[in-house]
Formats: sequence, C-alpha cells, structure tokens
Amino acid sequence: MGTLVTIEAVGPVPGGGEGERDAVVRRALDWFRRVEATCNRFDPESELRRLSARVGEAVPASPLLFEAVRFALALAEETDGAFDPTVGAALEARGFNRHYRTQLPAGPFPGPAAAKTATFRDVRLDERRRTITLLQPLVLDLGAVAKGLAIDLAARELQPLRNFLVDAGGDLYLGGRNAQGRPWSIGIHHPRQPGEVLETIEAEDTAVCTSGDYERRAPQPGAGHHIIDLRTGAAAGGAASVTVLAPSAMVADGLATAAFVLGPQAGIELLERHGADGIIVTPALERFATSSFPSHE
Repeated sequence: MGTLVTIEAVGPVPGGGEGERDAVVRRALDWFRRVEATCNRFDPESELRRLSARVGEAVPASPLLFEAVRFALALAEETDGAFDPTVGAALEARGFNRHYRTQLPAGPFPGPAAAKTATFRDVRLDERRRTITLLQPLVLDLGAVAKGLAIDLAARELQPLRNFLVDAGGDLYLGGRNAQGRPWSIGIHHPRQPGEVLETIEAEDTAVCTSGDYERRAPQPGAGHHIIDLRTGAAAGGAASVTVLAPSAMVADGLATAAFVLGPQAGIELLERHGADGIIVTPALERFATSSFPSHE
C-alpha cells in the first residue's frame, strides 16, 4: 500500500498477558498483507490483476476483493461517477505505474488495452454467485478503498484490546481512548505548509481518513496529482485536502476521495447525506465543514 502501518495498543488483552496482546497485534497487521496481496494493481500475481485478464467472464472473487469492488461501485453510483474505481488506466497514463515500495514499473496489464470509454458501469457484480464481470477492458484501482478496508479488518481484530490506534500513513482508526484515558487527539495536516497542523480534533471509536493533492504528484510534468476526475480526464482541482470521520475506515477513505473530486459544496452535501463528519480545504485555503465537525483549533 506504499505506506507505514503502526499499531499502538494501550494495555493488555483483558484476561491475557503481553504474549496474547502481541499475537493480537500480529494478526491485525496480517490483514494489511492479505488485502494488499488481493487488491494491489502493481502486483502481477494479485487477484485484482488476474481479474483484469478475464474480460467478459464472470470471475469468482474472494470475499476481500468482492467487498472492496462492491463498495467502490456503490460509491461510484452514489456520486454519478465522480468517484470511479476504473480510473486505473488514467493513473497509468500519468505515470502512476510503479510499485510504491520498489519503484519498479508494474508492467503492462494482462489482456487488451483498456478502453478509453470504460467506466464503473462496465463492471458487473453477481451477489449470489459472488462473481465480478468486466464488460470491456479496463483497469480497476482500489487505492481509495482497500487501505480503509484493511484498517477496518485490523481494528476488528484489535477489539479485545479495547483501547488502540491503527495508523496507516495518516489514515486512522481510533479504538477507545488513549493511555491517559482521554479521547485520541489528532492533528490534520496543513495542505500547503508541510509539518504544520491545520487544526486538531478529538475522537474515539472512529475512523479518520484524509485525501490531499500533496500526497502523490504525477511523475510527468504538468500531469498534476493522483486524484483524477474520470468524467473530465483531469486531476480534480476543487480541493486541496479532505478529512472525513466515519465509523468505518473504508467509508471514510472512499468518501474523502469522492468529496475531493466533487469539490466543497457537493462534497459537504455528500458527507452530510451519509452521516459522516468532515472538512474540505480548497487550494485557496478556504474551509468548509459539516455541521457537526468536531473542530478544536
């Protein structure tokens, strides 16, 4: 996933010792490996890459891949394509085709070249058979949901600890309370001043995920950042950063990307509609927040 994952466990497992706590943390970390092995578009052996080679076939999917694609398609439908998991080909064309860890080229996707007209509507799910069908050649990119899914699975594994934090490159799940018995205090990055905090929030039993135009820049000059509006074919320009709080990290992660593409007004409406809290900062550093955003500047 191209990021460092940290777990902070506060206290031992109730009724267990240090060894049991360490075992719980190891199982939680293993979910990141499993989700990456399934959903990584850079790995030729991943289930996602193998799916891309079987255009027109109803391909049986693992529970992990099926859930990630199911959620991504539902969010795409909800936003009328502002969020679109078939954005992979556009990312490849902008130079986002190297594995984050090794920086080696991912190599061409198997099968025919992706159709320029492909959208999320070219992906079909069969809930009963748990199959995925690609109606035409396309490149699925699950980067906006897979990390959140891994965080959620790790958080579920960590529930016996009650008080814990999962940090995957700044995307968080905050379980219970911190070592001082207070809600976790989180700083939101300033999108234009590296190392500075825009504001702080306090939260517990909540996921906090951020999408920003400063996170990854395209290798090609002038190609912009990695959050693409597939409806226009250009990098989304209405926001500099979006931070979302939700009960699930996959929901917070996906909504942050969708709101980034939609821009401030439609993005805040999306968050309010789904009962999530969030703040959108524009390139001009204007701030737009949901009505109950827990700001503590």
